[in-house]
Amino acid sequence: MILTMNSTRRTSILSVLASTGLFLAVAGCATESEAPAEVDSDAVAVPTDDTARGTTEEPAHEGHDHEDETHEGHGHDHKDETHDHEGHDHEDHEDARPTTEAAGPSPRLGVTYDGGVLVLDAYTLDVEADLPAEGFLRLNPAGDGRHFLLTDSDGFRVLDAGTWSVPHGNHDHSYTTEPLLTDHVFEADHPGHVVTHGDTTVLFADGTGEIQTFTSDDLSPSALPETEQLSAAEAHHGVAVRLEDGSTLLTVGTQEARTGAIVQDADGTEIARSEDCPGVHGETVAAEEVVALGCEDGVLLYRDGEFVKVRAEAAYARSGNLAGHEASPYVLGDYKTDPDADLERPTQVVLIDTVEATSQVVDLPASYSFRSLARGPEGEALVLGTDGILRTLDPATGEVTAQTEVVDAWEEPEDWQRPRPTLHVRGEFAYVTEPATQELHVVDLAEQTVIDTAPLPVVPNELTSVTG
Repeated sequence: MILTMNSTRRTSILSVLASTGLFLAVAGCATESEAPAEVDSDAVAVPTDDTARGTTEEPAHEGHDHEDETHEGHGHDHKDETHDHEGHDHEDHEDARPTTEAAGPSPRLGVTYDGGVLVLDAYTLDVEADLPAEGFLRLNPAGDGRHFLLTDSDGFRVLDAGTWSVPHGNHDHSYTTEPLLTDHVFEADHPGHVVTHGDTTVLFADGTGEIQTFTSDDLSPSALPETEQLSAAEAHHGVAVRLEDGSTLLTVGTQEARTGAIVQDADGTEIARSEDCPGVHGETVAAEEVVALGCEDGVLLYRDGEFVKVRAEAAYARSGNLAGHEASPYVLGDYKTDPDADLERPTQVVLIDTVEATSQVVDLPASYSFRSLARGPEGEALVLGTDGILRTLDPATGEVTAQTEVVDAWEEPEDWQRPRPTLHVRGEFAYVTEPATQELHVVDLAEQTVIDTAPLPVVPNELTSVTG
């Protein structure tokens, strides 16, 4: 299923890039590619024999921490000429896929649906590939700007999005090829969260508590990289983060009760512990490498070598989905206050000041879902409401500074695996799916306007991207 290119669409996105100077930035053969980041939720999906592909990234889910970093370098016509593989350290020699050199990094989107994954050009919104896959699918950026990790019944399967850049002296060369769902799998019992931070990627297996860590850029379409093996004391729906000093933060608890987190240094020695985070779920990283974890009574921070609790005013206030920005000291989280609700449709969000270790609750005129939270390029807090409006909040004050009508009003489905409008940010643009109409919308965050809408050949579910 390949959509023909809509020339009006192509002009709308690339014209925005050109007007902001980003087109020239990527077309000048002097850009550096960056790695993405990650969001979360709660409820564990257990693969069955007839569900060949299982759970991923976050939830036990209701959501997950797909926090996205912001990356410059957008806009270019990357359908250039085809080159052979000689002289380039970018492709496996046994890979017969044709390679095209592009004018600059070519971000691509990954969209899951019931039956597979679409890979789209992030600028033209053209479908580059439709890759069949069975079962409920979860998709995460692998951290190297090129690959996704698709949850599989056996573990985390490598999906090559077919876009990458290679250093060449004082600049990069960028390439594209056909996307490919590979046979390479990081084996994991009940694969859960994928966390990318710095130059590492960490995979958590909920069924065993096993943790695999690898250098993100070591991943390739032809082989799995070497991994460092760690393990939680007991299996649970958990998460782990590798910090820049080589230490690892990992959650603790059991399948019945998650209680907090510990930090181990590079030698495996425990250097910090807190069990003051009931129901711990979801992680994100803020400025100064402060790690935030969601709890059922607030948020737990790890900063400057110790844990600090930001306690909620309410006795029960669950924030299981967090969205951070590595240049902002503020964290955006969901805020649920009914411990007995099977499905709570919250109308409040929480903003955590990681410097002062304080929080404020913000009332909104509409509810939202676990796939409604994101951060903008300047660290602004973004919330997609069930009234179809994308709201921009000042993370320091909670003030709503902009509102953009993007999709029709919708209601969060009771089953967390069911499609619902999903918000994802890549660079200066917010991408929003609309399952009811099988469309993908693009919002220019600087102008707060919908600049592009593309039809999709499927009902979209999850949405994420790689930088190229």
